[in-house]
Amino acid sequence: MSFPLDLSGRVALVTGAARGLGFAIARGLYRAGALVVLNGRDAAALERARREIDTDGARSDVAVFDVADRDAVRAGVAAIEARHGAVDVVVNNAGIQRRHPAEEFPAEDWDAIIATNLTAPFLVAQAVIPGMKKRGRGAIVNIASLMSELGRPTIVPYTAAKGGVRQLTRGLATELGPSGIRVNAIAPGYFMTEMNRALIDNKEFDAWVRGRTPMRRWGDPDELAGIAVFLASDAASFITGQTIFVDGGMSTSV
Repeated sequence: MSFPLDLSGRVALVTGAARGLGFAIARGLYRAGALVVLNGRDAAALERARREIDTDGARSDVAVFDVADRDAVRAGVAAIEARHGAVDVVVNNAGIQRRHPAEEFPAEDWDAIIATNLTAPFLVAQAVIPGMKKRGRGAIVNIASLMSELGRPTIVPYTAAKGGVRQLTRGLATELGPSGIRVNAIAPGYFMTEMNRALIDNKEFDAWVRGRTPMRRWGDPDELAGIAVFLASDAASFITGQTIFVDGGMSTSV
């Protein structure tokens, strides 16, 4: 019997994998034995990330397509399956953030946030489900957010989208469970990533995060890899429909 966290022989697709949390998760899946396909829109950035994860390219690949484009997603997943076989694991990590007061939020920014953070995970799931059903197994891991539980000013569309991701996770888990497909979500708190750079550099906000988080610090992206590997693996074989918060305790404290 193999070690339940071993992902050897599994094909894993990670969206938004060129940097930040997606890169850390992709590297974690690779280290657990998976063949990892890094997705994004910047081919050069993806290739740099892939080389950092896997110097000889033996167990990694890149897939350049926009996860918010339905036709591009279908074609991209089909190309991955033609090259590597059915996708066993998907981590829907791609996301964007825009900040404006609610009454001034531009319509185009609302549309972009909902498309990338909520619609895209559904489109990617749609594309991989048929292959997973044929094999009678699969693991879909959606990246939600602490902001699916809490609210903050100027990011209303983001909180709405990430709240939707939690419900998307529950709905897919309920429908796909009989097919052997598990669907869970990870809700990160405040992590040291490029997307959060402006917040990290803001001394007042940095102090607020450290004071509000019981562990008194920001998360390191590598600290998200373990839970992603767990949810993708047979160690989580009877876990589905759950959202696991990785936030240093912020969601449980006042």
